[in-house]
Amino acid sequence: MEKGKIVKGIAGFYYVYVAGSGIYECKAKGLFRKQKMKPLVGDDVGIDVISREERTGNVVEILPRKNALIRPAVANVDQALVIFAVASPKPNLNLLDRFLIMMEQQQVPTVICFNKTDLVSEERIRELRSAYETSGYRVFFFCAEQQEGIDRIRQQLSGRTSTVAGPSGVGKSTLINLLAPEAVMETGEISEKIQRGKHTTRHSQLIVLDQESFIFDTPGFSSLSVDYYNPGLQGIAGAEILPVDERTLGQFFPEIAKLEGDCRFTGCSHIHEPDCAVKQAVDEGRISRSRYENYVQIYEELKSRKKY
Repeated sequence: MEKGKIVKGIAGFYYVYVAGSGIYECKAKGLFRKQKMKPLVGDDVGIDVISREERTGNVVEILPRKNALIRPAVANVDQALVIFAVASPKPNLNLLDRFLIMMEQQQVPTVICFNKTDLVSEERIRELRSAYETSGYRVFFFCAEQQEGIDRIRQQLSGRTSTVAGPSGVGKSTLINLLAPEAVMETGEISEKIQRGKHTTRHSQLIVLDQESFIFDTPGFSSLSVDYYNPGLQGIAGAEILPVDERTLGQFFPEIAKLEGDCRFTGCSHIHEPDCAVKQAVDEGRISRSRYENYVQIYEELKSRKKY
């Protein structure tokens, strides 16, 4: 049995990178269906080789995972890089905050990267930086077209397995090409095997930066709902994942969670109650107003969804 890592999955086939041998096109054994377990991009696996010449095989074992994310559906992640543009397209901060909730729920550290800094003023950059740094996130600004700010992102990726996600049109593919200009081994080989492999934006794939650094390139997203995820899933520390509902939502906003104990009422929703530490922090500029408004909107969505 050979050991490798799944770098792409498409149409029931899993493309497994085996160091020193290359990429094998594999099917998953039926035993995974019986175990209700699906192989994910990023999984370390064992394969039985069918043909070394054709590079085909079967996935027969999924090695223990550090974690498994829901969306994007990838495994063994150290951090998430969420990419938005500061303009063209205009950043949908509500969508960004929904993604951050997902990563907080799955206990994955997240770094926010804003592209296309050449299109906006320094004042706008300061506004965005303040909104998210005061929320507890690391925020990088870069311009892929002019190749500015790329080195800081490269340092952040070093020694980690990172998932890169964001809406379409924000420059994710351009950034990845700058970070890994020579790392087209997986996509090149897969494209030779099946033409659909060329549509790299439709399916998650793992790109090797160096022996200790990897990037998941994941499909772009245009909308996200905040769902009641299965509580049986395991987070980055192996702990059970807390479902998101209106009662738990504040725990997924780090700046709100920090003030939970300072409100007058236990279980404060931070919306209608008096003497609310969170609302006071918003009024004083210690919490981003746009972040708070998105919290309120999502809270109301979750509350109304329960009625149906």
